[in-house]
Amino acid sequence: MELGKWALVSSPSLIALIPLLVYLVIVFRNKSNLAGLTIGIVVAAIITGQNIQNLASIFTTALGSFLGTIGLIIMFGSGLGYLMNKARVTHTLVYWIVKRIGVNSERKGMIAVIVSSIVICGLLGTLAGGNAVIAPVLIPLVAAVGLTPSAVASLLRVSGEVGLIMGPLTGVTIATLGVTGLTYGQLMLWAVIPFSIVWLAATWFAATRIQKKYRGIEVYEITDDMVDINSIVITKEEKLTTILFIVAFIALVAYGIITKQGTSYAVIVMLILSAIIAIFKRMEIDSAIDTFVEGVSKMTNMFLVFIFFEVMFSMISLGGGFEALGELLTGLISGGGKAIVVIIASIVGGFGIEAAAVAEINIVNEMFKELVANVNLPMQIWATAILAATRITGSLYPTANLAGQLGISRCNNMKEVLKASWIGAAALWIWVIIWAFVGPIFF
Repeated sequence: MELGKWALVSSPSLIALIPLLVYLVIVFRNKSNLAGLTIGIVVAAIITGQNIQNLASIFTTALGSFLGTIGLIIMFGSGLGYLMNKARVTHTLVYWIVKRIGVNSERKGMIAVIVSSIVICGLLGTLAGGNAVIAPVLIPLVAAVGLTPSAVASLLRVSGEVGLIMGPLTGVTIATLGVTGLTYGQLMLWAVIPFSIVWLAATWFAATRIQKKYRGIEVYEITDDMVDINSIVITKEEKLTTILFIVAFIALVAYGIITKQGTSYAVIVMLILSAIIAIFKRMEIDSAIDTFVEGVSKMTNMFLVFIFFEVMFSMISLGGGFEALGELLTGLISGGGKAIVVIIASIVGGFGIEAAAVAEINIVNEMFKELVANVNLPMQIWATAILAATRITGSLYPTANLAGQLGISRCNNMKEVLKASWIGAAALWIWVIIWAFVGPIFF
């Protein structure tokens, strides 16, 4: 692939970044990701002088790219999630978690929300889908002990986000592993676990503050679609299917870590787990396949977003846009050392970009990878910068994800939930600054 005869740039050039800027402007005007990417691709094709034949080749290559693989994994994960729901594996897991905790106080109610959300969102690989499954079961329980909708919304959003960065097979985790080259254990130990502890602790503080302010003022109205935990009956078949799912999940993940399997391994894991559920739930094969395909279809838009991102990235790279940006950033901030690189990358992500999280990871990595290499920043520390750049975004202003969690939690107090988000974001930035200076000492 090369620049066309009528290309408007010669590589490397900052002009090649215009398609990315066009995309961001369109998205911030509340248009869809695909709308922004479509226009961005047209602009990129004009700038790099690509004809129709070359564009077709770029799209074909994108299907087999890293982002294309992540998109397929997310689609398969959605299919697996639909099977888990139909086989009541997710309901059984939530039931076991809640029963084990024994929700009889505000504190235990908050713990139940956090644990359930982390586990289910981490398994399903989706924030909205995971919390939507557990909310009808959890809300009657936490309502009984006095948790307010604003506190529940704050806890669900952050816990679900933590589940996404902890889950070994989520698109976010696999993408972060891909761009950093770390093992799952290294990513968890040096980046995700400390980051998550800080975020959850700050959110717990914020939720406690909400409880003190709105206890007895904000209350849940119990509706017919909510589930009474005492009315739930878990059959032997559901118990067996759930246990086998958990055992198989742990075994497959452990095997992948020990044998250092690549990104594509997750595709096979999704299919094996789906087969286990279908077999032990005794689902008719056509019914199981139809359910899986229905789940996959829900993520078609996301898959197309990743393919379109890859196409746009390819043409930006062809024009040397990221290379030119790397050189510019190197000249501006490389003298500040490793810590400044981490801090600046976190701020750029937090304030400047909100896209599909996996694509956002690639954007931030492409923007700073040259600078990261120049200052010899350890990947364990760079992983924290990526987490901050992609996770803090949704905490700064009302986003679709935040609005979705308010809906799931049946909360209409955006102001208070946003304040809680700001407390979490402030704590994360303090941690990022501290870790940016202290972390490199360990490596």
